[in-house]
Amino acid sequence: MLAREGRKTGFDKQTLKLIDEIEELEPSIKDKLLFLANAIIRDAKTGKAYAG
Repeated sequence: MLAREGRKTGFDKQTLKLIDEIEELEPSIKDKLLFLANAIIRDAKTGKAYAG
């Protein structure tokens, strides 16, 4: 488990495999994928904030 911002986070095998695969990508592809993932997470958090 990893400690992040005072909480413990566990990753399942599928998530760990995905992280490993992302790490093996070319830097330019990895950057684009992380940009997209961050945008999706940001939008989900924004939607949740406005819904509640």
